[in-house]
Amino acid sequence: MDSNKDFAALVGRVLLAVMFVWAGFGKITGYAGTAGFMASAGMPMVGLLLPMTILLELGGGIALILGWKARIVALALAAFTLVATLVFHRFWEMQPDAVMANTLFFYKNVGVIGGMLMVFAFGPGKFSIDRG
Repeated sequence: MDSNKDFAALVGRVLLAVMFVWAGFGKITGYAGTAGFMASAGMPMVGLLLPMTILLELGGGIALILGWKARIVALALAAFTLVATLVFHRFWEMQPDAVMANTLFFYKNVGVIGGMLMVFAFGPGKFSIDRG
């Protein structure tokens, strides 16, 4: 039964991490557009925050997949996701045509935060660099 638990932890980490790896890579390939979007949302210091975001999403996502420093990476990604959710998906302040999509993004991110807190609490499992 422990191997099932460890396999589920591996699959869970990979599925949680895919979103971050994909987003980080997308920010690299669409750097100027992402910078403009962040600036239009009122983010300060985009020149510093965007590279840090890419590093956290891409590097943190890969680390989570590998299970390297998984607990601290999961906690960092949970905190990042919380901030990003509160900054970019404030559906309660949006025009009606944007409410549904941003409500879904908001609650999807709440679920991701929950998954990250599970990794933080219980570790990455046996199939990881950290091994538990």
